Amino acid sequence: MPEEVLFQTESAQSRAEIASYLRSVADKLDAGDDITLTAGGDSVTLSPPDQPTFEVKAEREGPADSPGELSVEFELEWSENGDAGSGGGQSGLEIE
Repeated sequence: MPEEVLFQTESAQSRAEIASYLRSVADKLDAGDDITLTAGGDSVTLSPPDQPTFEVKAEREGPADSPGELSVEFELEWSENGDAGSGGGQSGLEIE
């Protein structure tokens, strides 16, 4: 299935600034509100359902024998008709 990027931004941020963005998203999810992402002249509003699929992924990119780039990705996924995402799989995620 082809992917269409509706919104994207990337910039260096402090850990505190990133935490603030994540708290804002968490507050919107908790309240059942829409999430609006805005940067420059770009904006998109999304309406996650009550039970989207939540994916957490940690990755290392680069050659096995030298330093690479590490990342952690948090993804919410659902169909456009408002149904929950297609995931299931593992449960019992813990973040410490």
